[in-house]
Amino acid sequence: MLKVATAGGLEVGRKSYPRTLDLRPREVVLTFDDGPLPGPTDQVLAALRQECVRATFFLVGRMAHGAPALARRLLAEGHTVAHHSMTHPMTLGQLPLERAKADMEAGFTAVDQALYGSYSGTPRTPFFRFPGFGDSPALNAWLAGRGIGIFGCDFWISDWNEMTPEAQFALAIRRLEQTKGGIILMHDTRHQTAAMLPAFLRELKQRDYKVVHIEPA
Repeated sequence: MLKVATAGGLEVGRKSYPRTLDLRPREVVLTFDDGPLPGPTDQVLAALRQECVRATFFLVGRMAHGAPALARRLLAEGHTVAHHSMTHPMTLGQLPLERAKADMEAGFTAVDQALYGSYSGTPRTPFFRFPGFGDSPALNAWLAGRGIGIFGCDFWISDWNEMTPEAQFALAIRRLEQTKGGIILMHDTRHQTAAMLPAFLRELKQRDYKVVHIEPA
């Protein structure tokens, strides 16, 4: 397990920022965006449980509001549950500042209410990922001032594009071998990802990669 400190702000993931998490070669952090969605998220959970590994789920507030029991199950099974806005606007950084902040705050509220039944005004897990990596200096500074870390990724598997599970698996492995580890971005709402995940997790072990679970420090 890797404890991640966010006090004063954090920006990690080399697709967007100069640095990433303090990982060794052949260490990966599994992250999933956009859920929870009954069906594919259940399949993702089953695959993670089968291989005894844990992931970080960046939830969309309206999805957590619509499936609170599934959101709580993520937590109950030992995964880290983080934040991905309320309505998933792809251009948060281009919206009027107060409108963008309101959407993000609504997401913090919805996820924590789904998980814990209340929201204290500060998200319990201070991890956030911008939809489409659409950040801005003003929003980044606002999050840093609240001690909320920003997570990009080191590679994505492009699972927003339609493809077969077999093609998705091949692409994921190719990207993995290009980067030799890091923060992986996937989507637990995508059936092709859920279908290929068991084979992908087994292949990680075959290739001597280690899955590292992250939690707030």
